[in-house]
Amino acid sequence: MNRLPPRSPISSDAIDAVLPQTQCTRCGYPCCRDYAQAIARGEANINQCPPGGDAGIHALSRVTGLPYTPLNASHGSEGPRGLALIDESRCIGCTLCIKACPVDAIVGGFKFMHTVLTAQCTGCELCVAPCPVNCIEMVTPEPALGWTEQDAAASRDRFKKRQNRLARLNAQDAQSVPQRDQMAKILDRAKHRARVRLTAPKDRGPE
Repeated sequence: MNRLPPRSPISSDAIDAVLPQTQCTRCGYPCCRDYAQAIARGEANINQCPPGGDAGIHALSRVTGLPYTPLNASHGSEGPRGLALIDESRCIGCTLCIKACPVDAIVGGFKFMHTVLTAQCTGCELCVAPCPVNCIEMVTPEPALGWTEQDAAASRDRFKKRQNRLARLNAQDAQSVPQRDQMAKILDRAKHRARVRLTAPKDRGPE
């Protein structure tokens, strides 16, 4: 039985600092930060991160003081870092992979070919499922790619910037909704007046 640990006396910041920042959601949380907060609250175990693997569990154990337990297989298995590869001849430029990438590692425009920035790809695999033409696959380079603390820090920074950008766009959309509603009402009134004029009987005047 995989019982939950006690609430950690360590801050979620300290826990987040040792997570790999792949933002892959395999731990069961939307991002590494949310997983770190769940560990700090005693709502998640330290063995739910396949990208971090065995070394990551040991690091979390040292930081939190919680006992080491092997990786929970229900969250996946440890393995080498993969990279997303787009078959550019089949890409239709739908942008769904761009929207799915948590760290802005895919570039391209609508109806234009997309490309993965391999140096920034975390191997999260989140871009694969949304592709409607199955032109994205995960490959394992030889030799295997490493993932350093500097890589994790850069990934965390890109993720935060993306989240902030999306929050700004959502706020702008929310502000524009009343304006769109007001304009729609004005257009509806104008259309109604036009219909009234067209259907009203014309004054033929004296015969």
